[in-house]
Amino acid sequence: MAAACVLTAAATLVPLALGAGSSGDRGQLGGQRVAQASPAKADTCKDPEASLPPSSADGPTIDRIKQADRLVVGVDQNSYRWGYRDPAGGKLEGFDIDLVRAIAKNILGDPDKVTYRAIPTNQRIEALQEDKVDIVVRTMTVNCARIKQVAFSTAYFQAGQQVLAPKDSSITGYNDTLKGKEVCTATGSTAYDALKEKSFGALFADTETEQRTVPSQLDCLVRIQLGLVDAVVTDNALAAGQAAQDPAVALKGEPFTTEYYGVATKSGNDDLVRRINQVLVDYRKGGADSPWMKAYNKWLAADLKGISGPPAPKYR
Repeated sequence: MAAACVLTAAATLVPLALGAGSSGDRGQLGGQRVAQASPAKADTCKDPEASLPPSSADGPTIDRIKQADRLVVGVDQNSYRWGYRDPAGGKLEGFDIDLVRAIAKNILGDPDKVTYRAIPTNQRIEALQEDKVDIVVRTMTVNCARIKQVAFSTAYFQAGQQVLAPKDSSITGYNDTLKGKEVCTATGSTAYDALKEKSFGALFADTETEQRTVPSQLDCLVRIQLGLVDAVVTDNALAAGQAAQDPAVALKGEPFTTEYYGVATKSGNDDLVRRINQVLVDYRKGGADSPWMKAYNKWLAADLKGISGPPAPKYR
């Protein structure tokens, strides 16, 4: 099988272990100018993508970021087209990174005033709750369980779960052809939750002798290449990037869920959520000439064809 373009950590990316400290360490700043609202509750959740209305106003979280003069962001550095290191120049880039830069420019006036922290899938929520990052922009699906734990912006991308497998595999999609097959997912991912709901007999859970869940989706691609698993279940947006890295694998069948990516921040940081939603309003403007479409055409159009625009925002 063809070798993947494995994307490794670069020295200039700040490790998550060097977290930005608690909110107490950063300092509590004065009067709040944007009202805070209680996070949505998962037990009454019907529309998790509905977020707070946009606003350009400052507030305590925005003030703290401005005082630090840096936006601390949890990202992926191994997802081709989304957040990855360019092997030639060593620069972190991708669809998610372009959005990060737009947020930094809006809040701090400079798209480069960002400290990036590489975060595994299963540490995204913890990083926010422990104030190690201000926001997470890392192909993070908004759902009812997660909005109990963190706050989200409006959706900036629509994706769906899909199966990735070797082109010559007998697996044809999310169906009975998975029976008895070893399937890899990222720990803490919605793909794992989907398999718990309906596995079609796939072997996806870790055992004492078999590890099938991994910290990063790129690890799943490597495990396919090493013959340790038969398939991956992940967002089709991520899977398309992996297929672009390795022509020996392909997406199988059709997406079997509809999921939306949002920018995540700590629950209660309503001023920051509203500001990000304002950034997204501007990011979507302009139709074919919008910053969103320009980013899509640059990073994703070759592997995810036929997308005409971003998902429409929903507000509560």
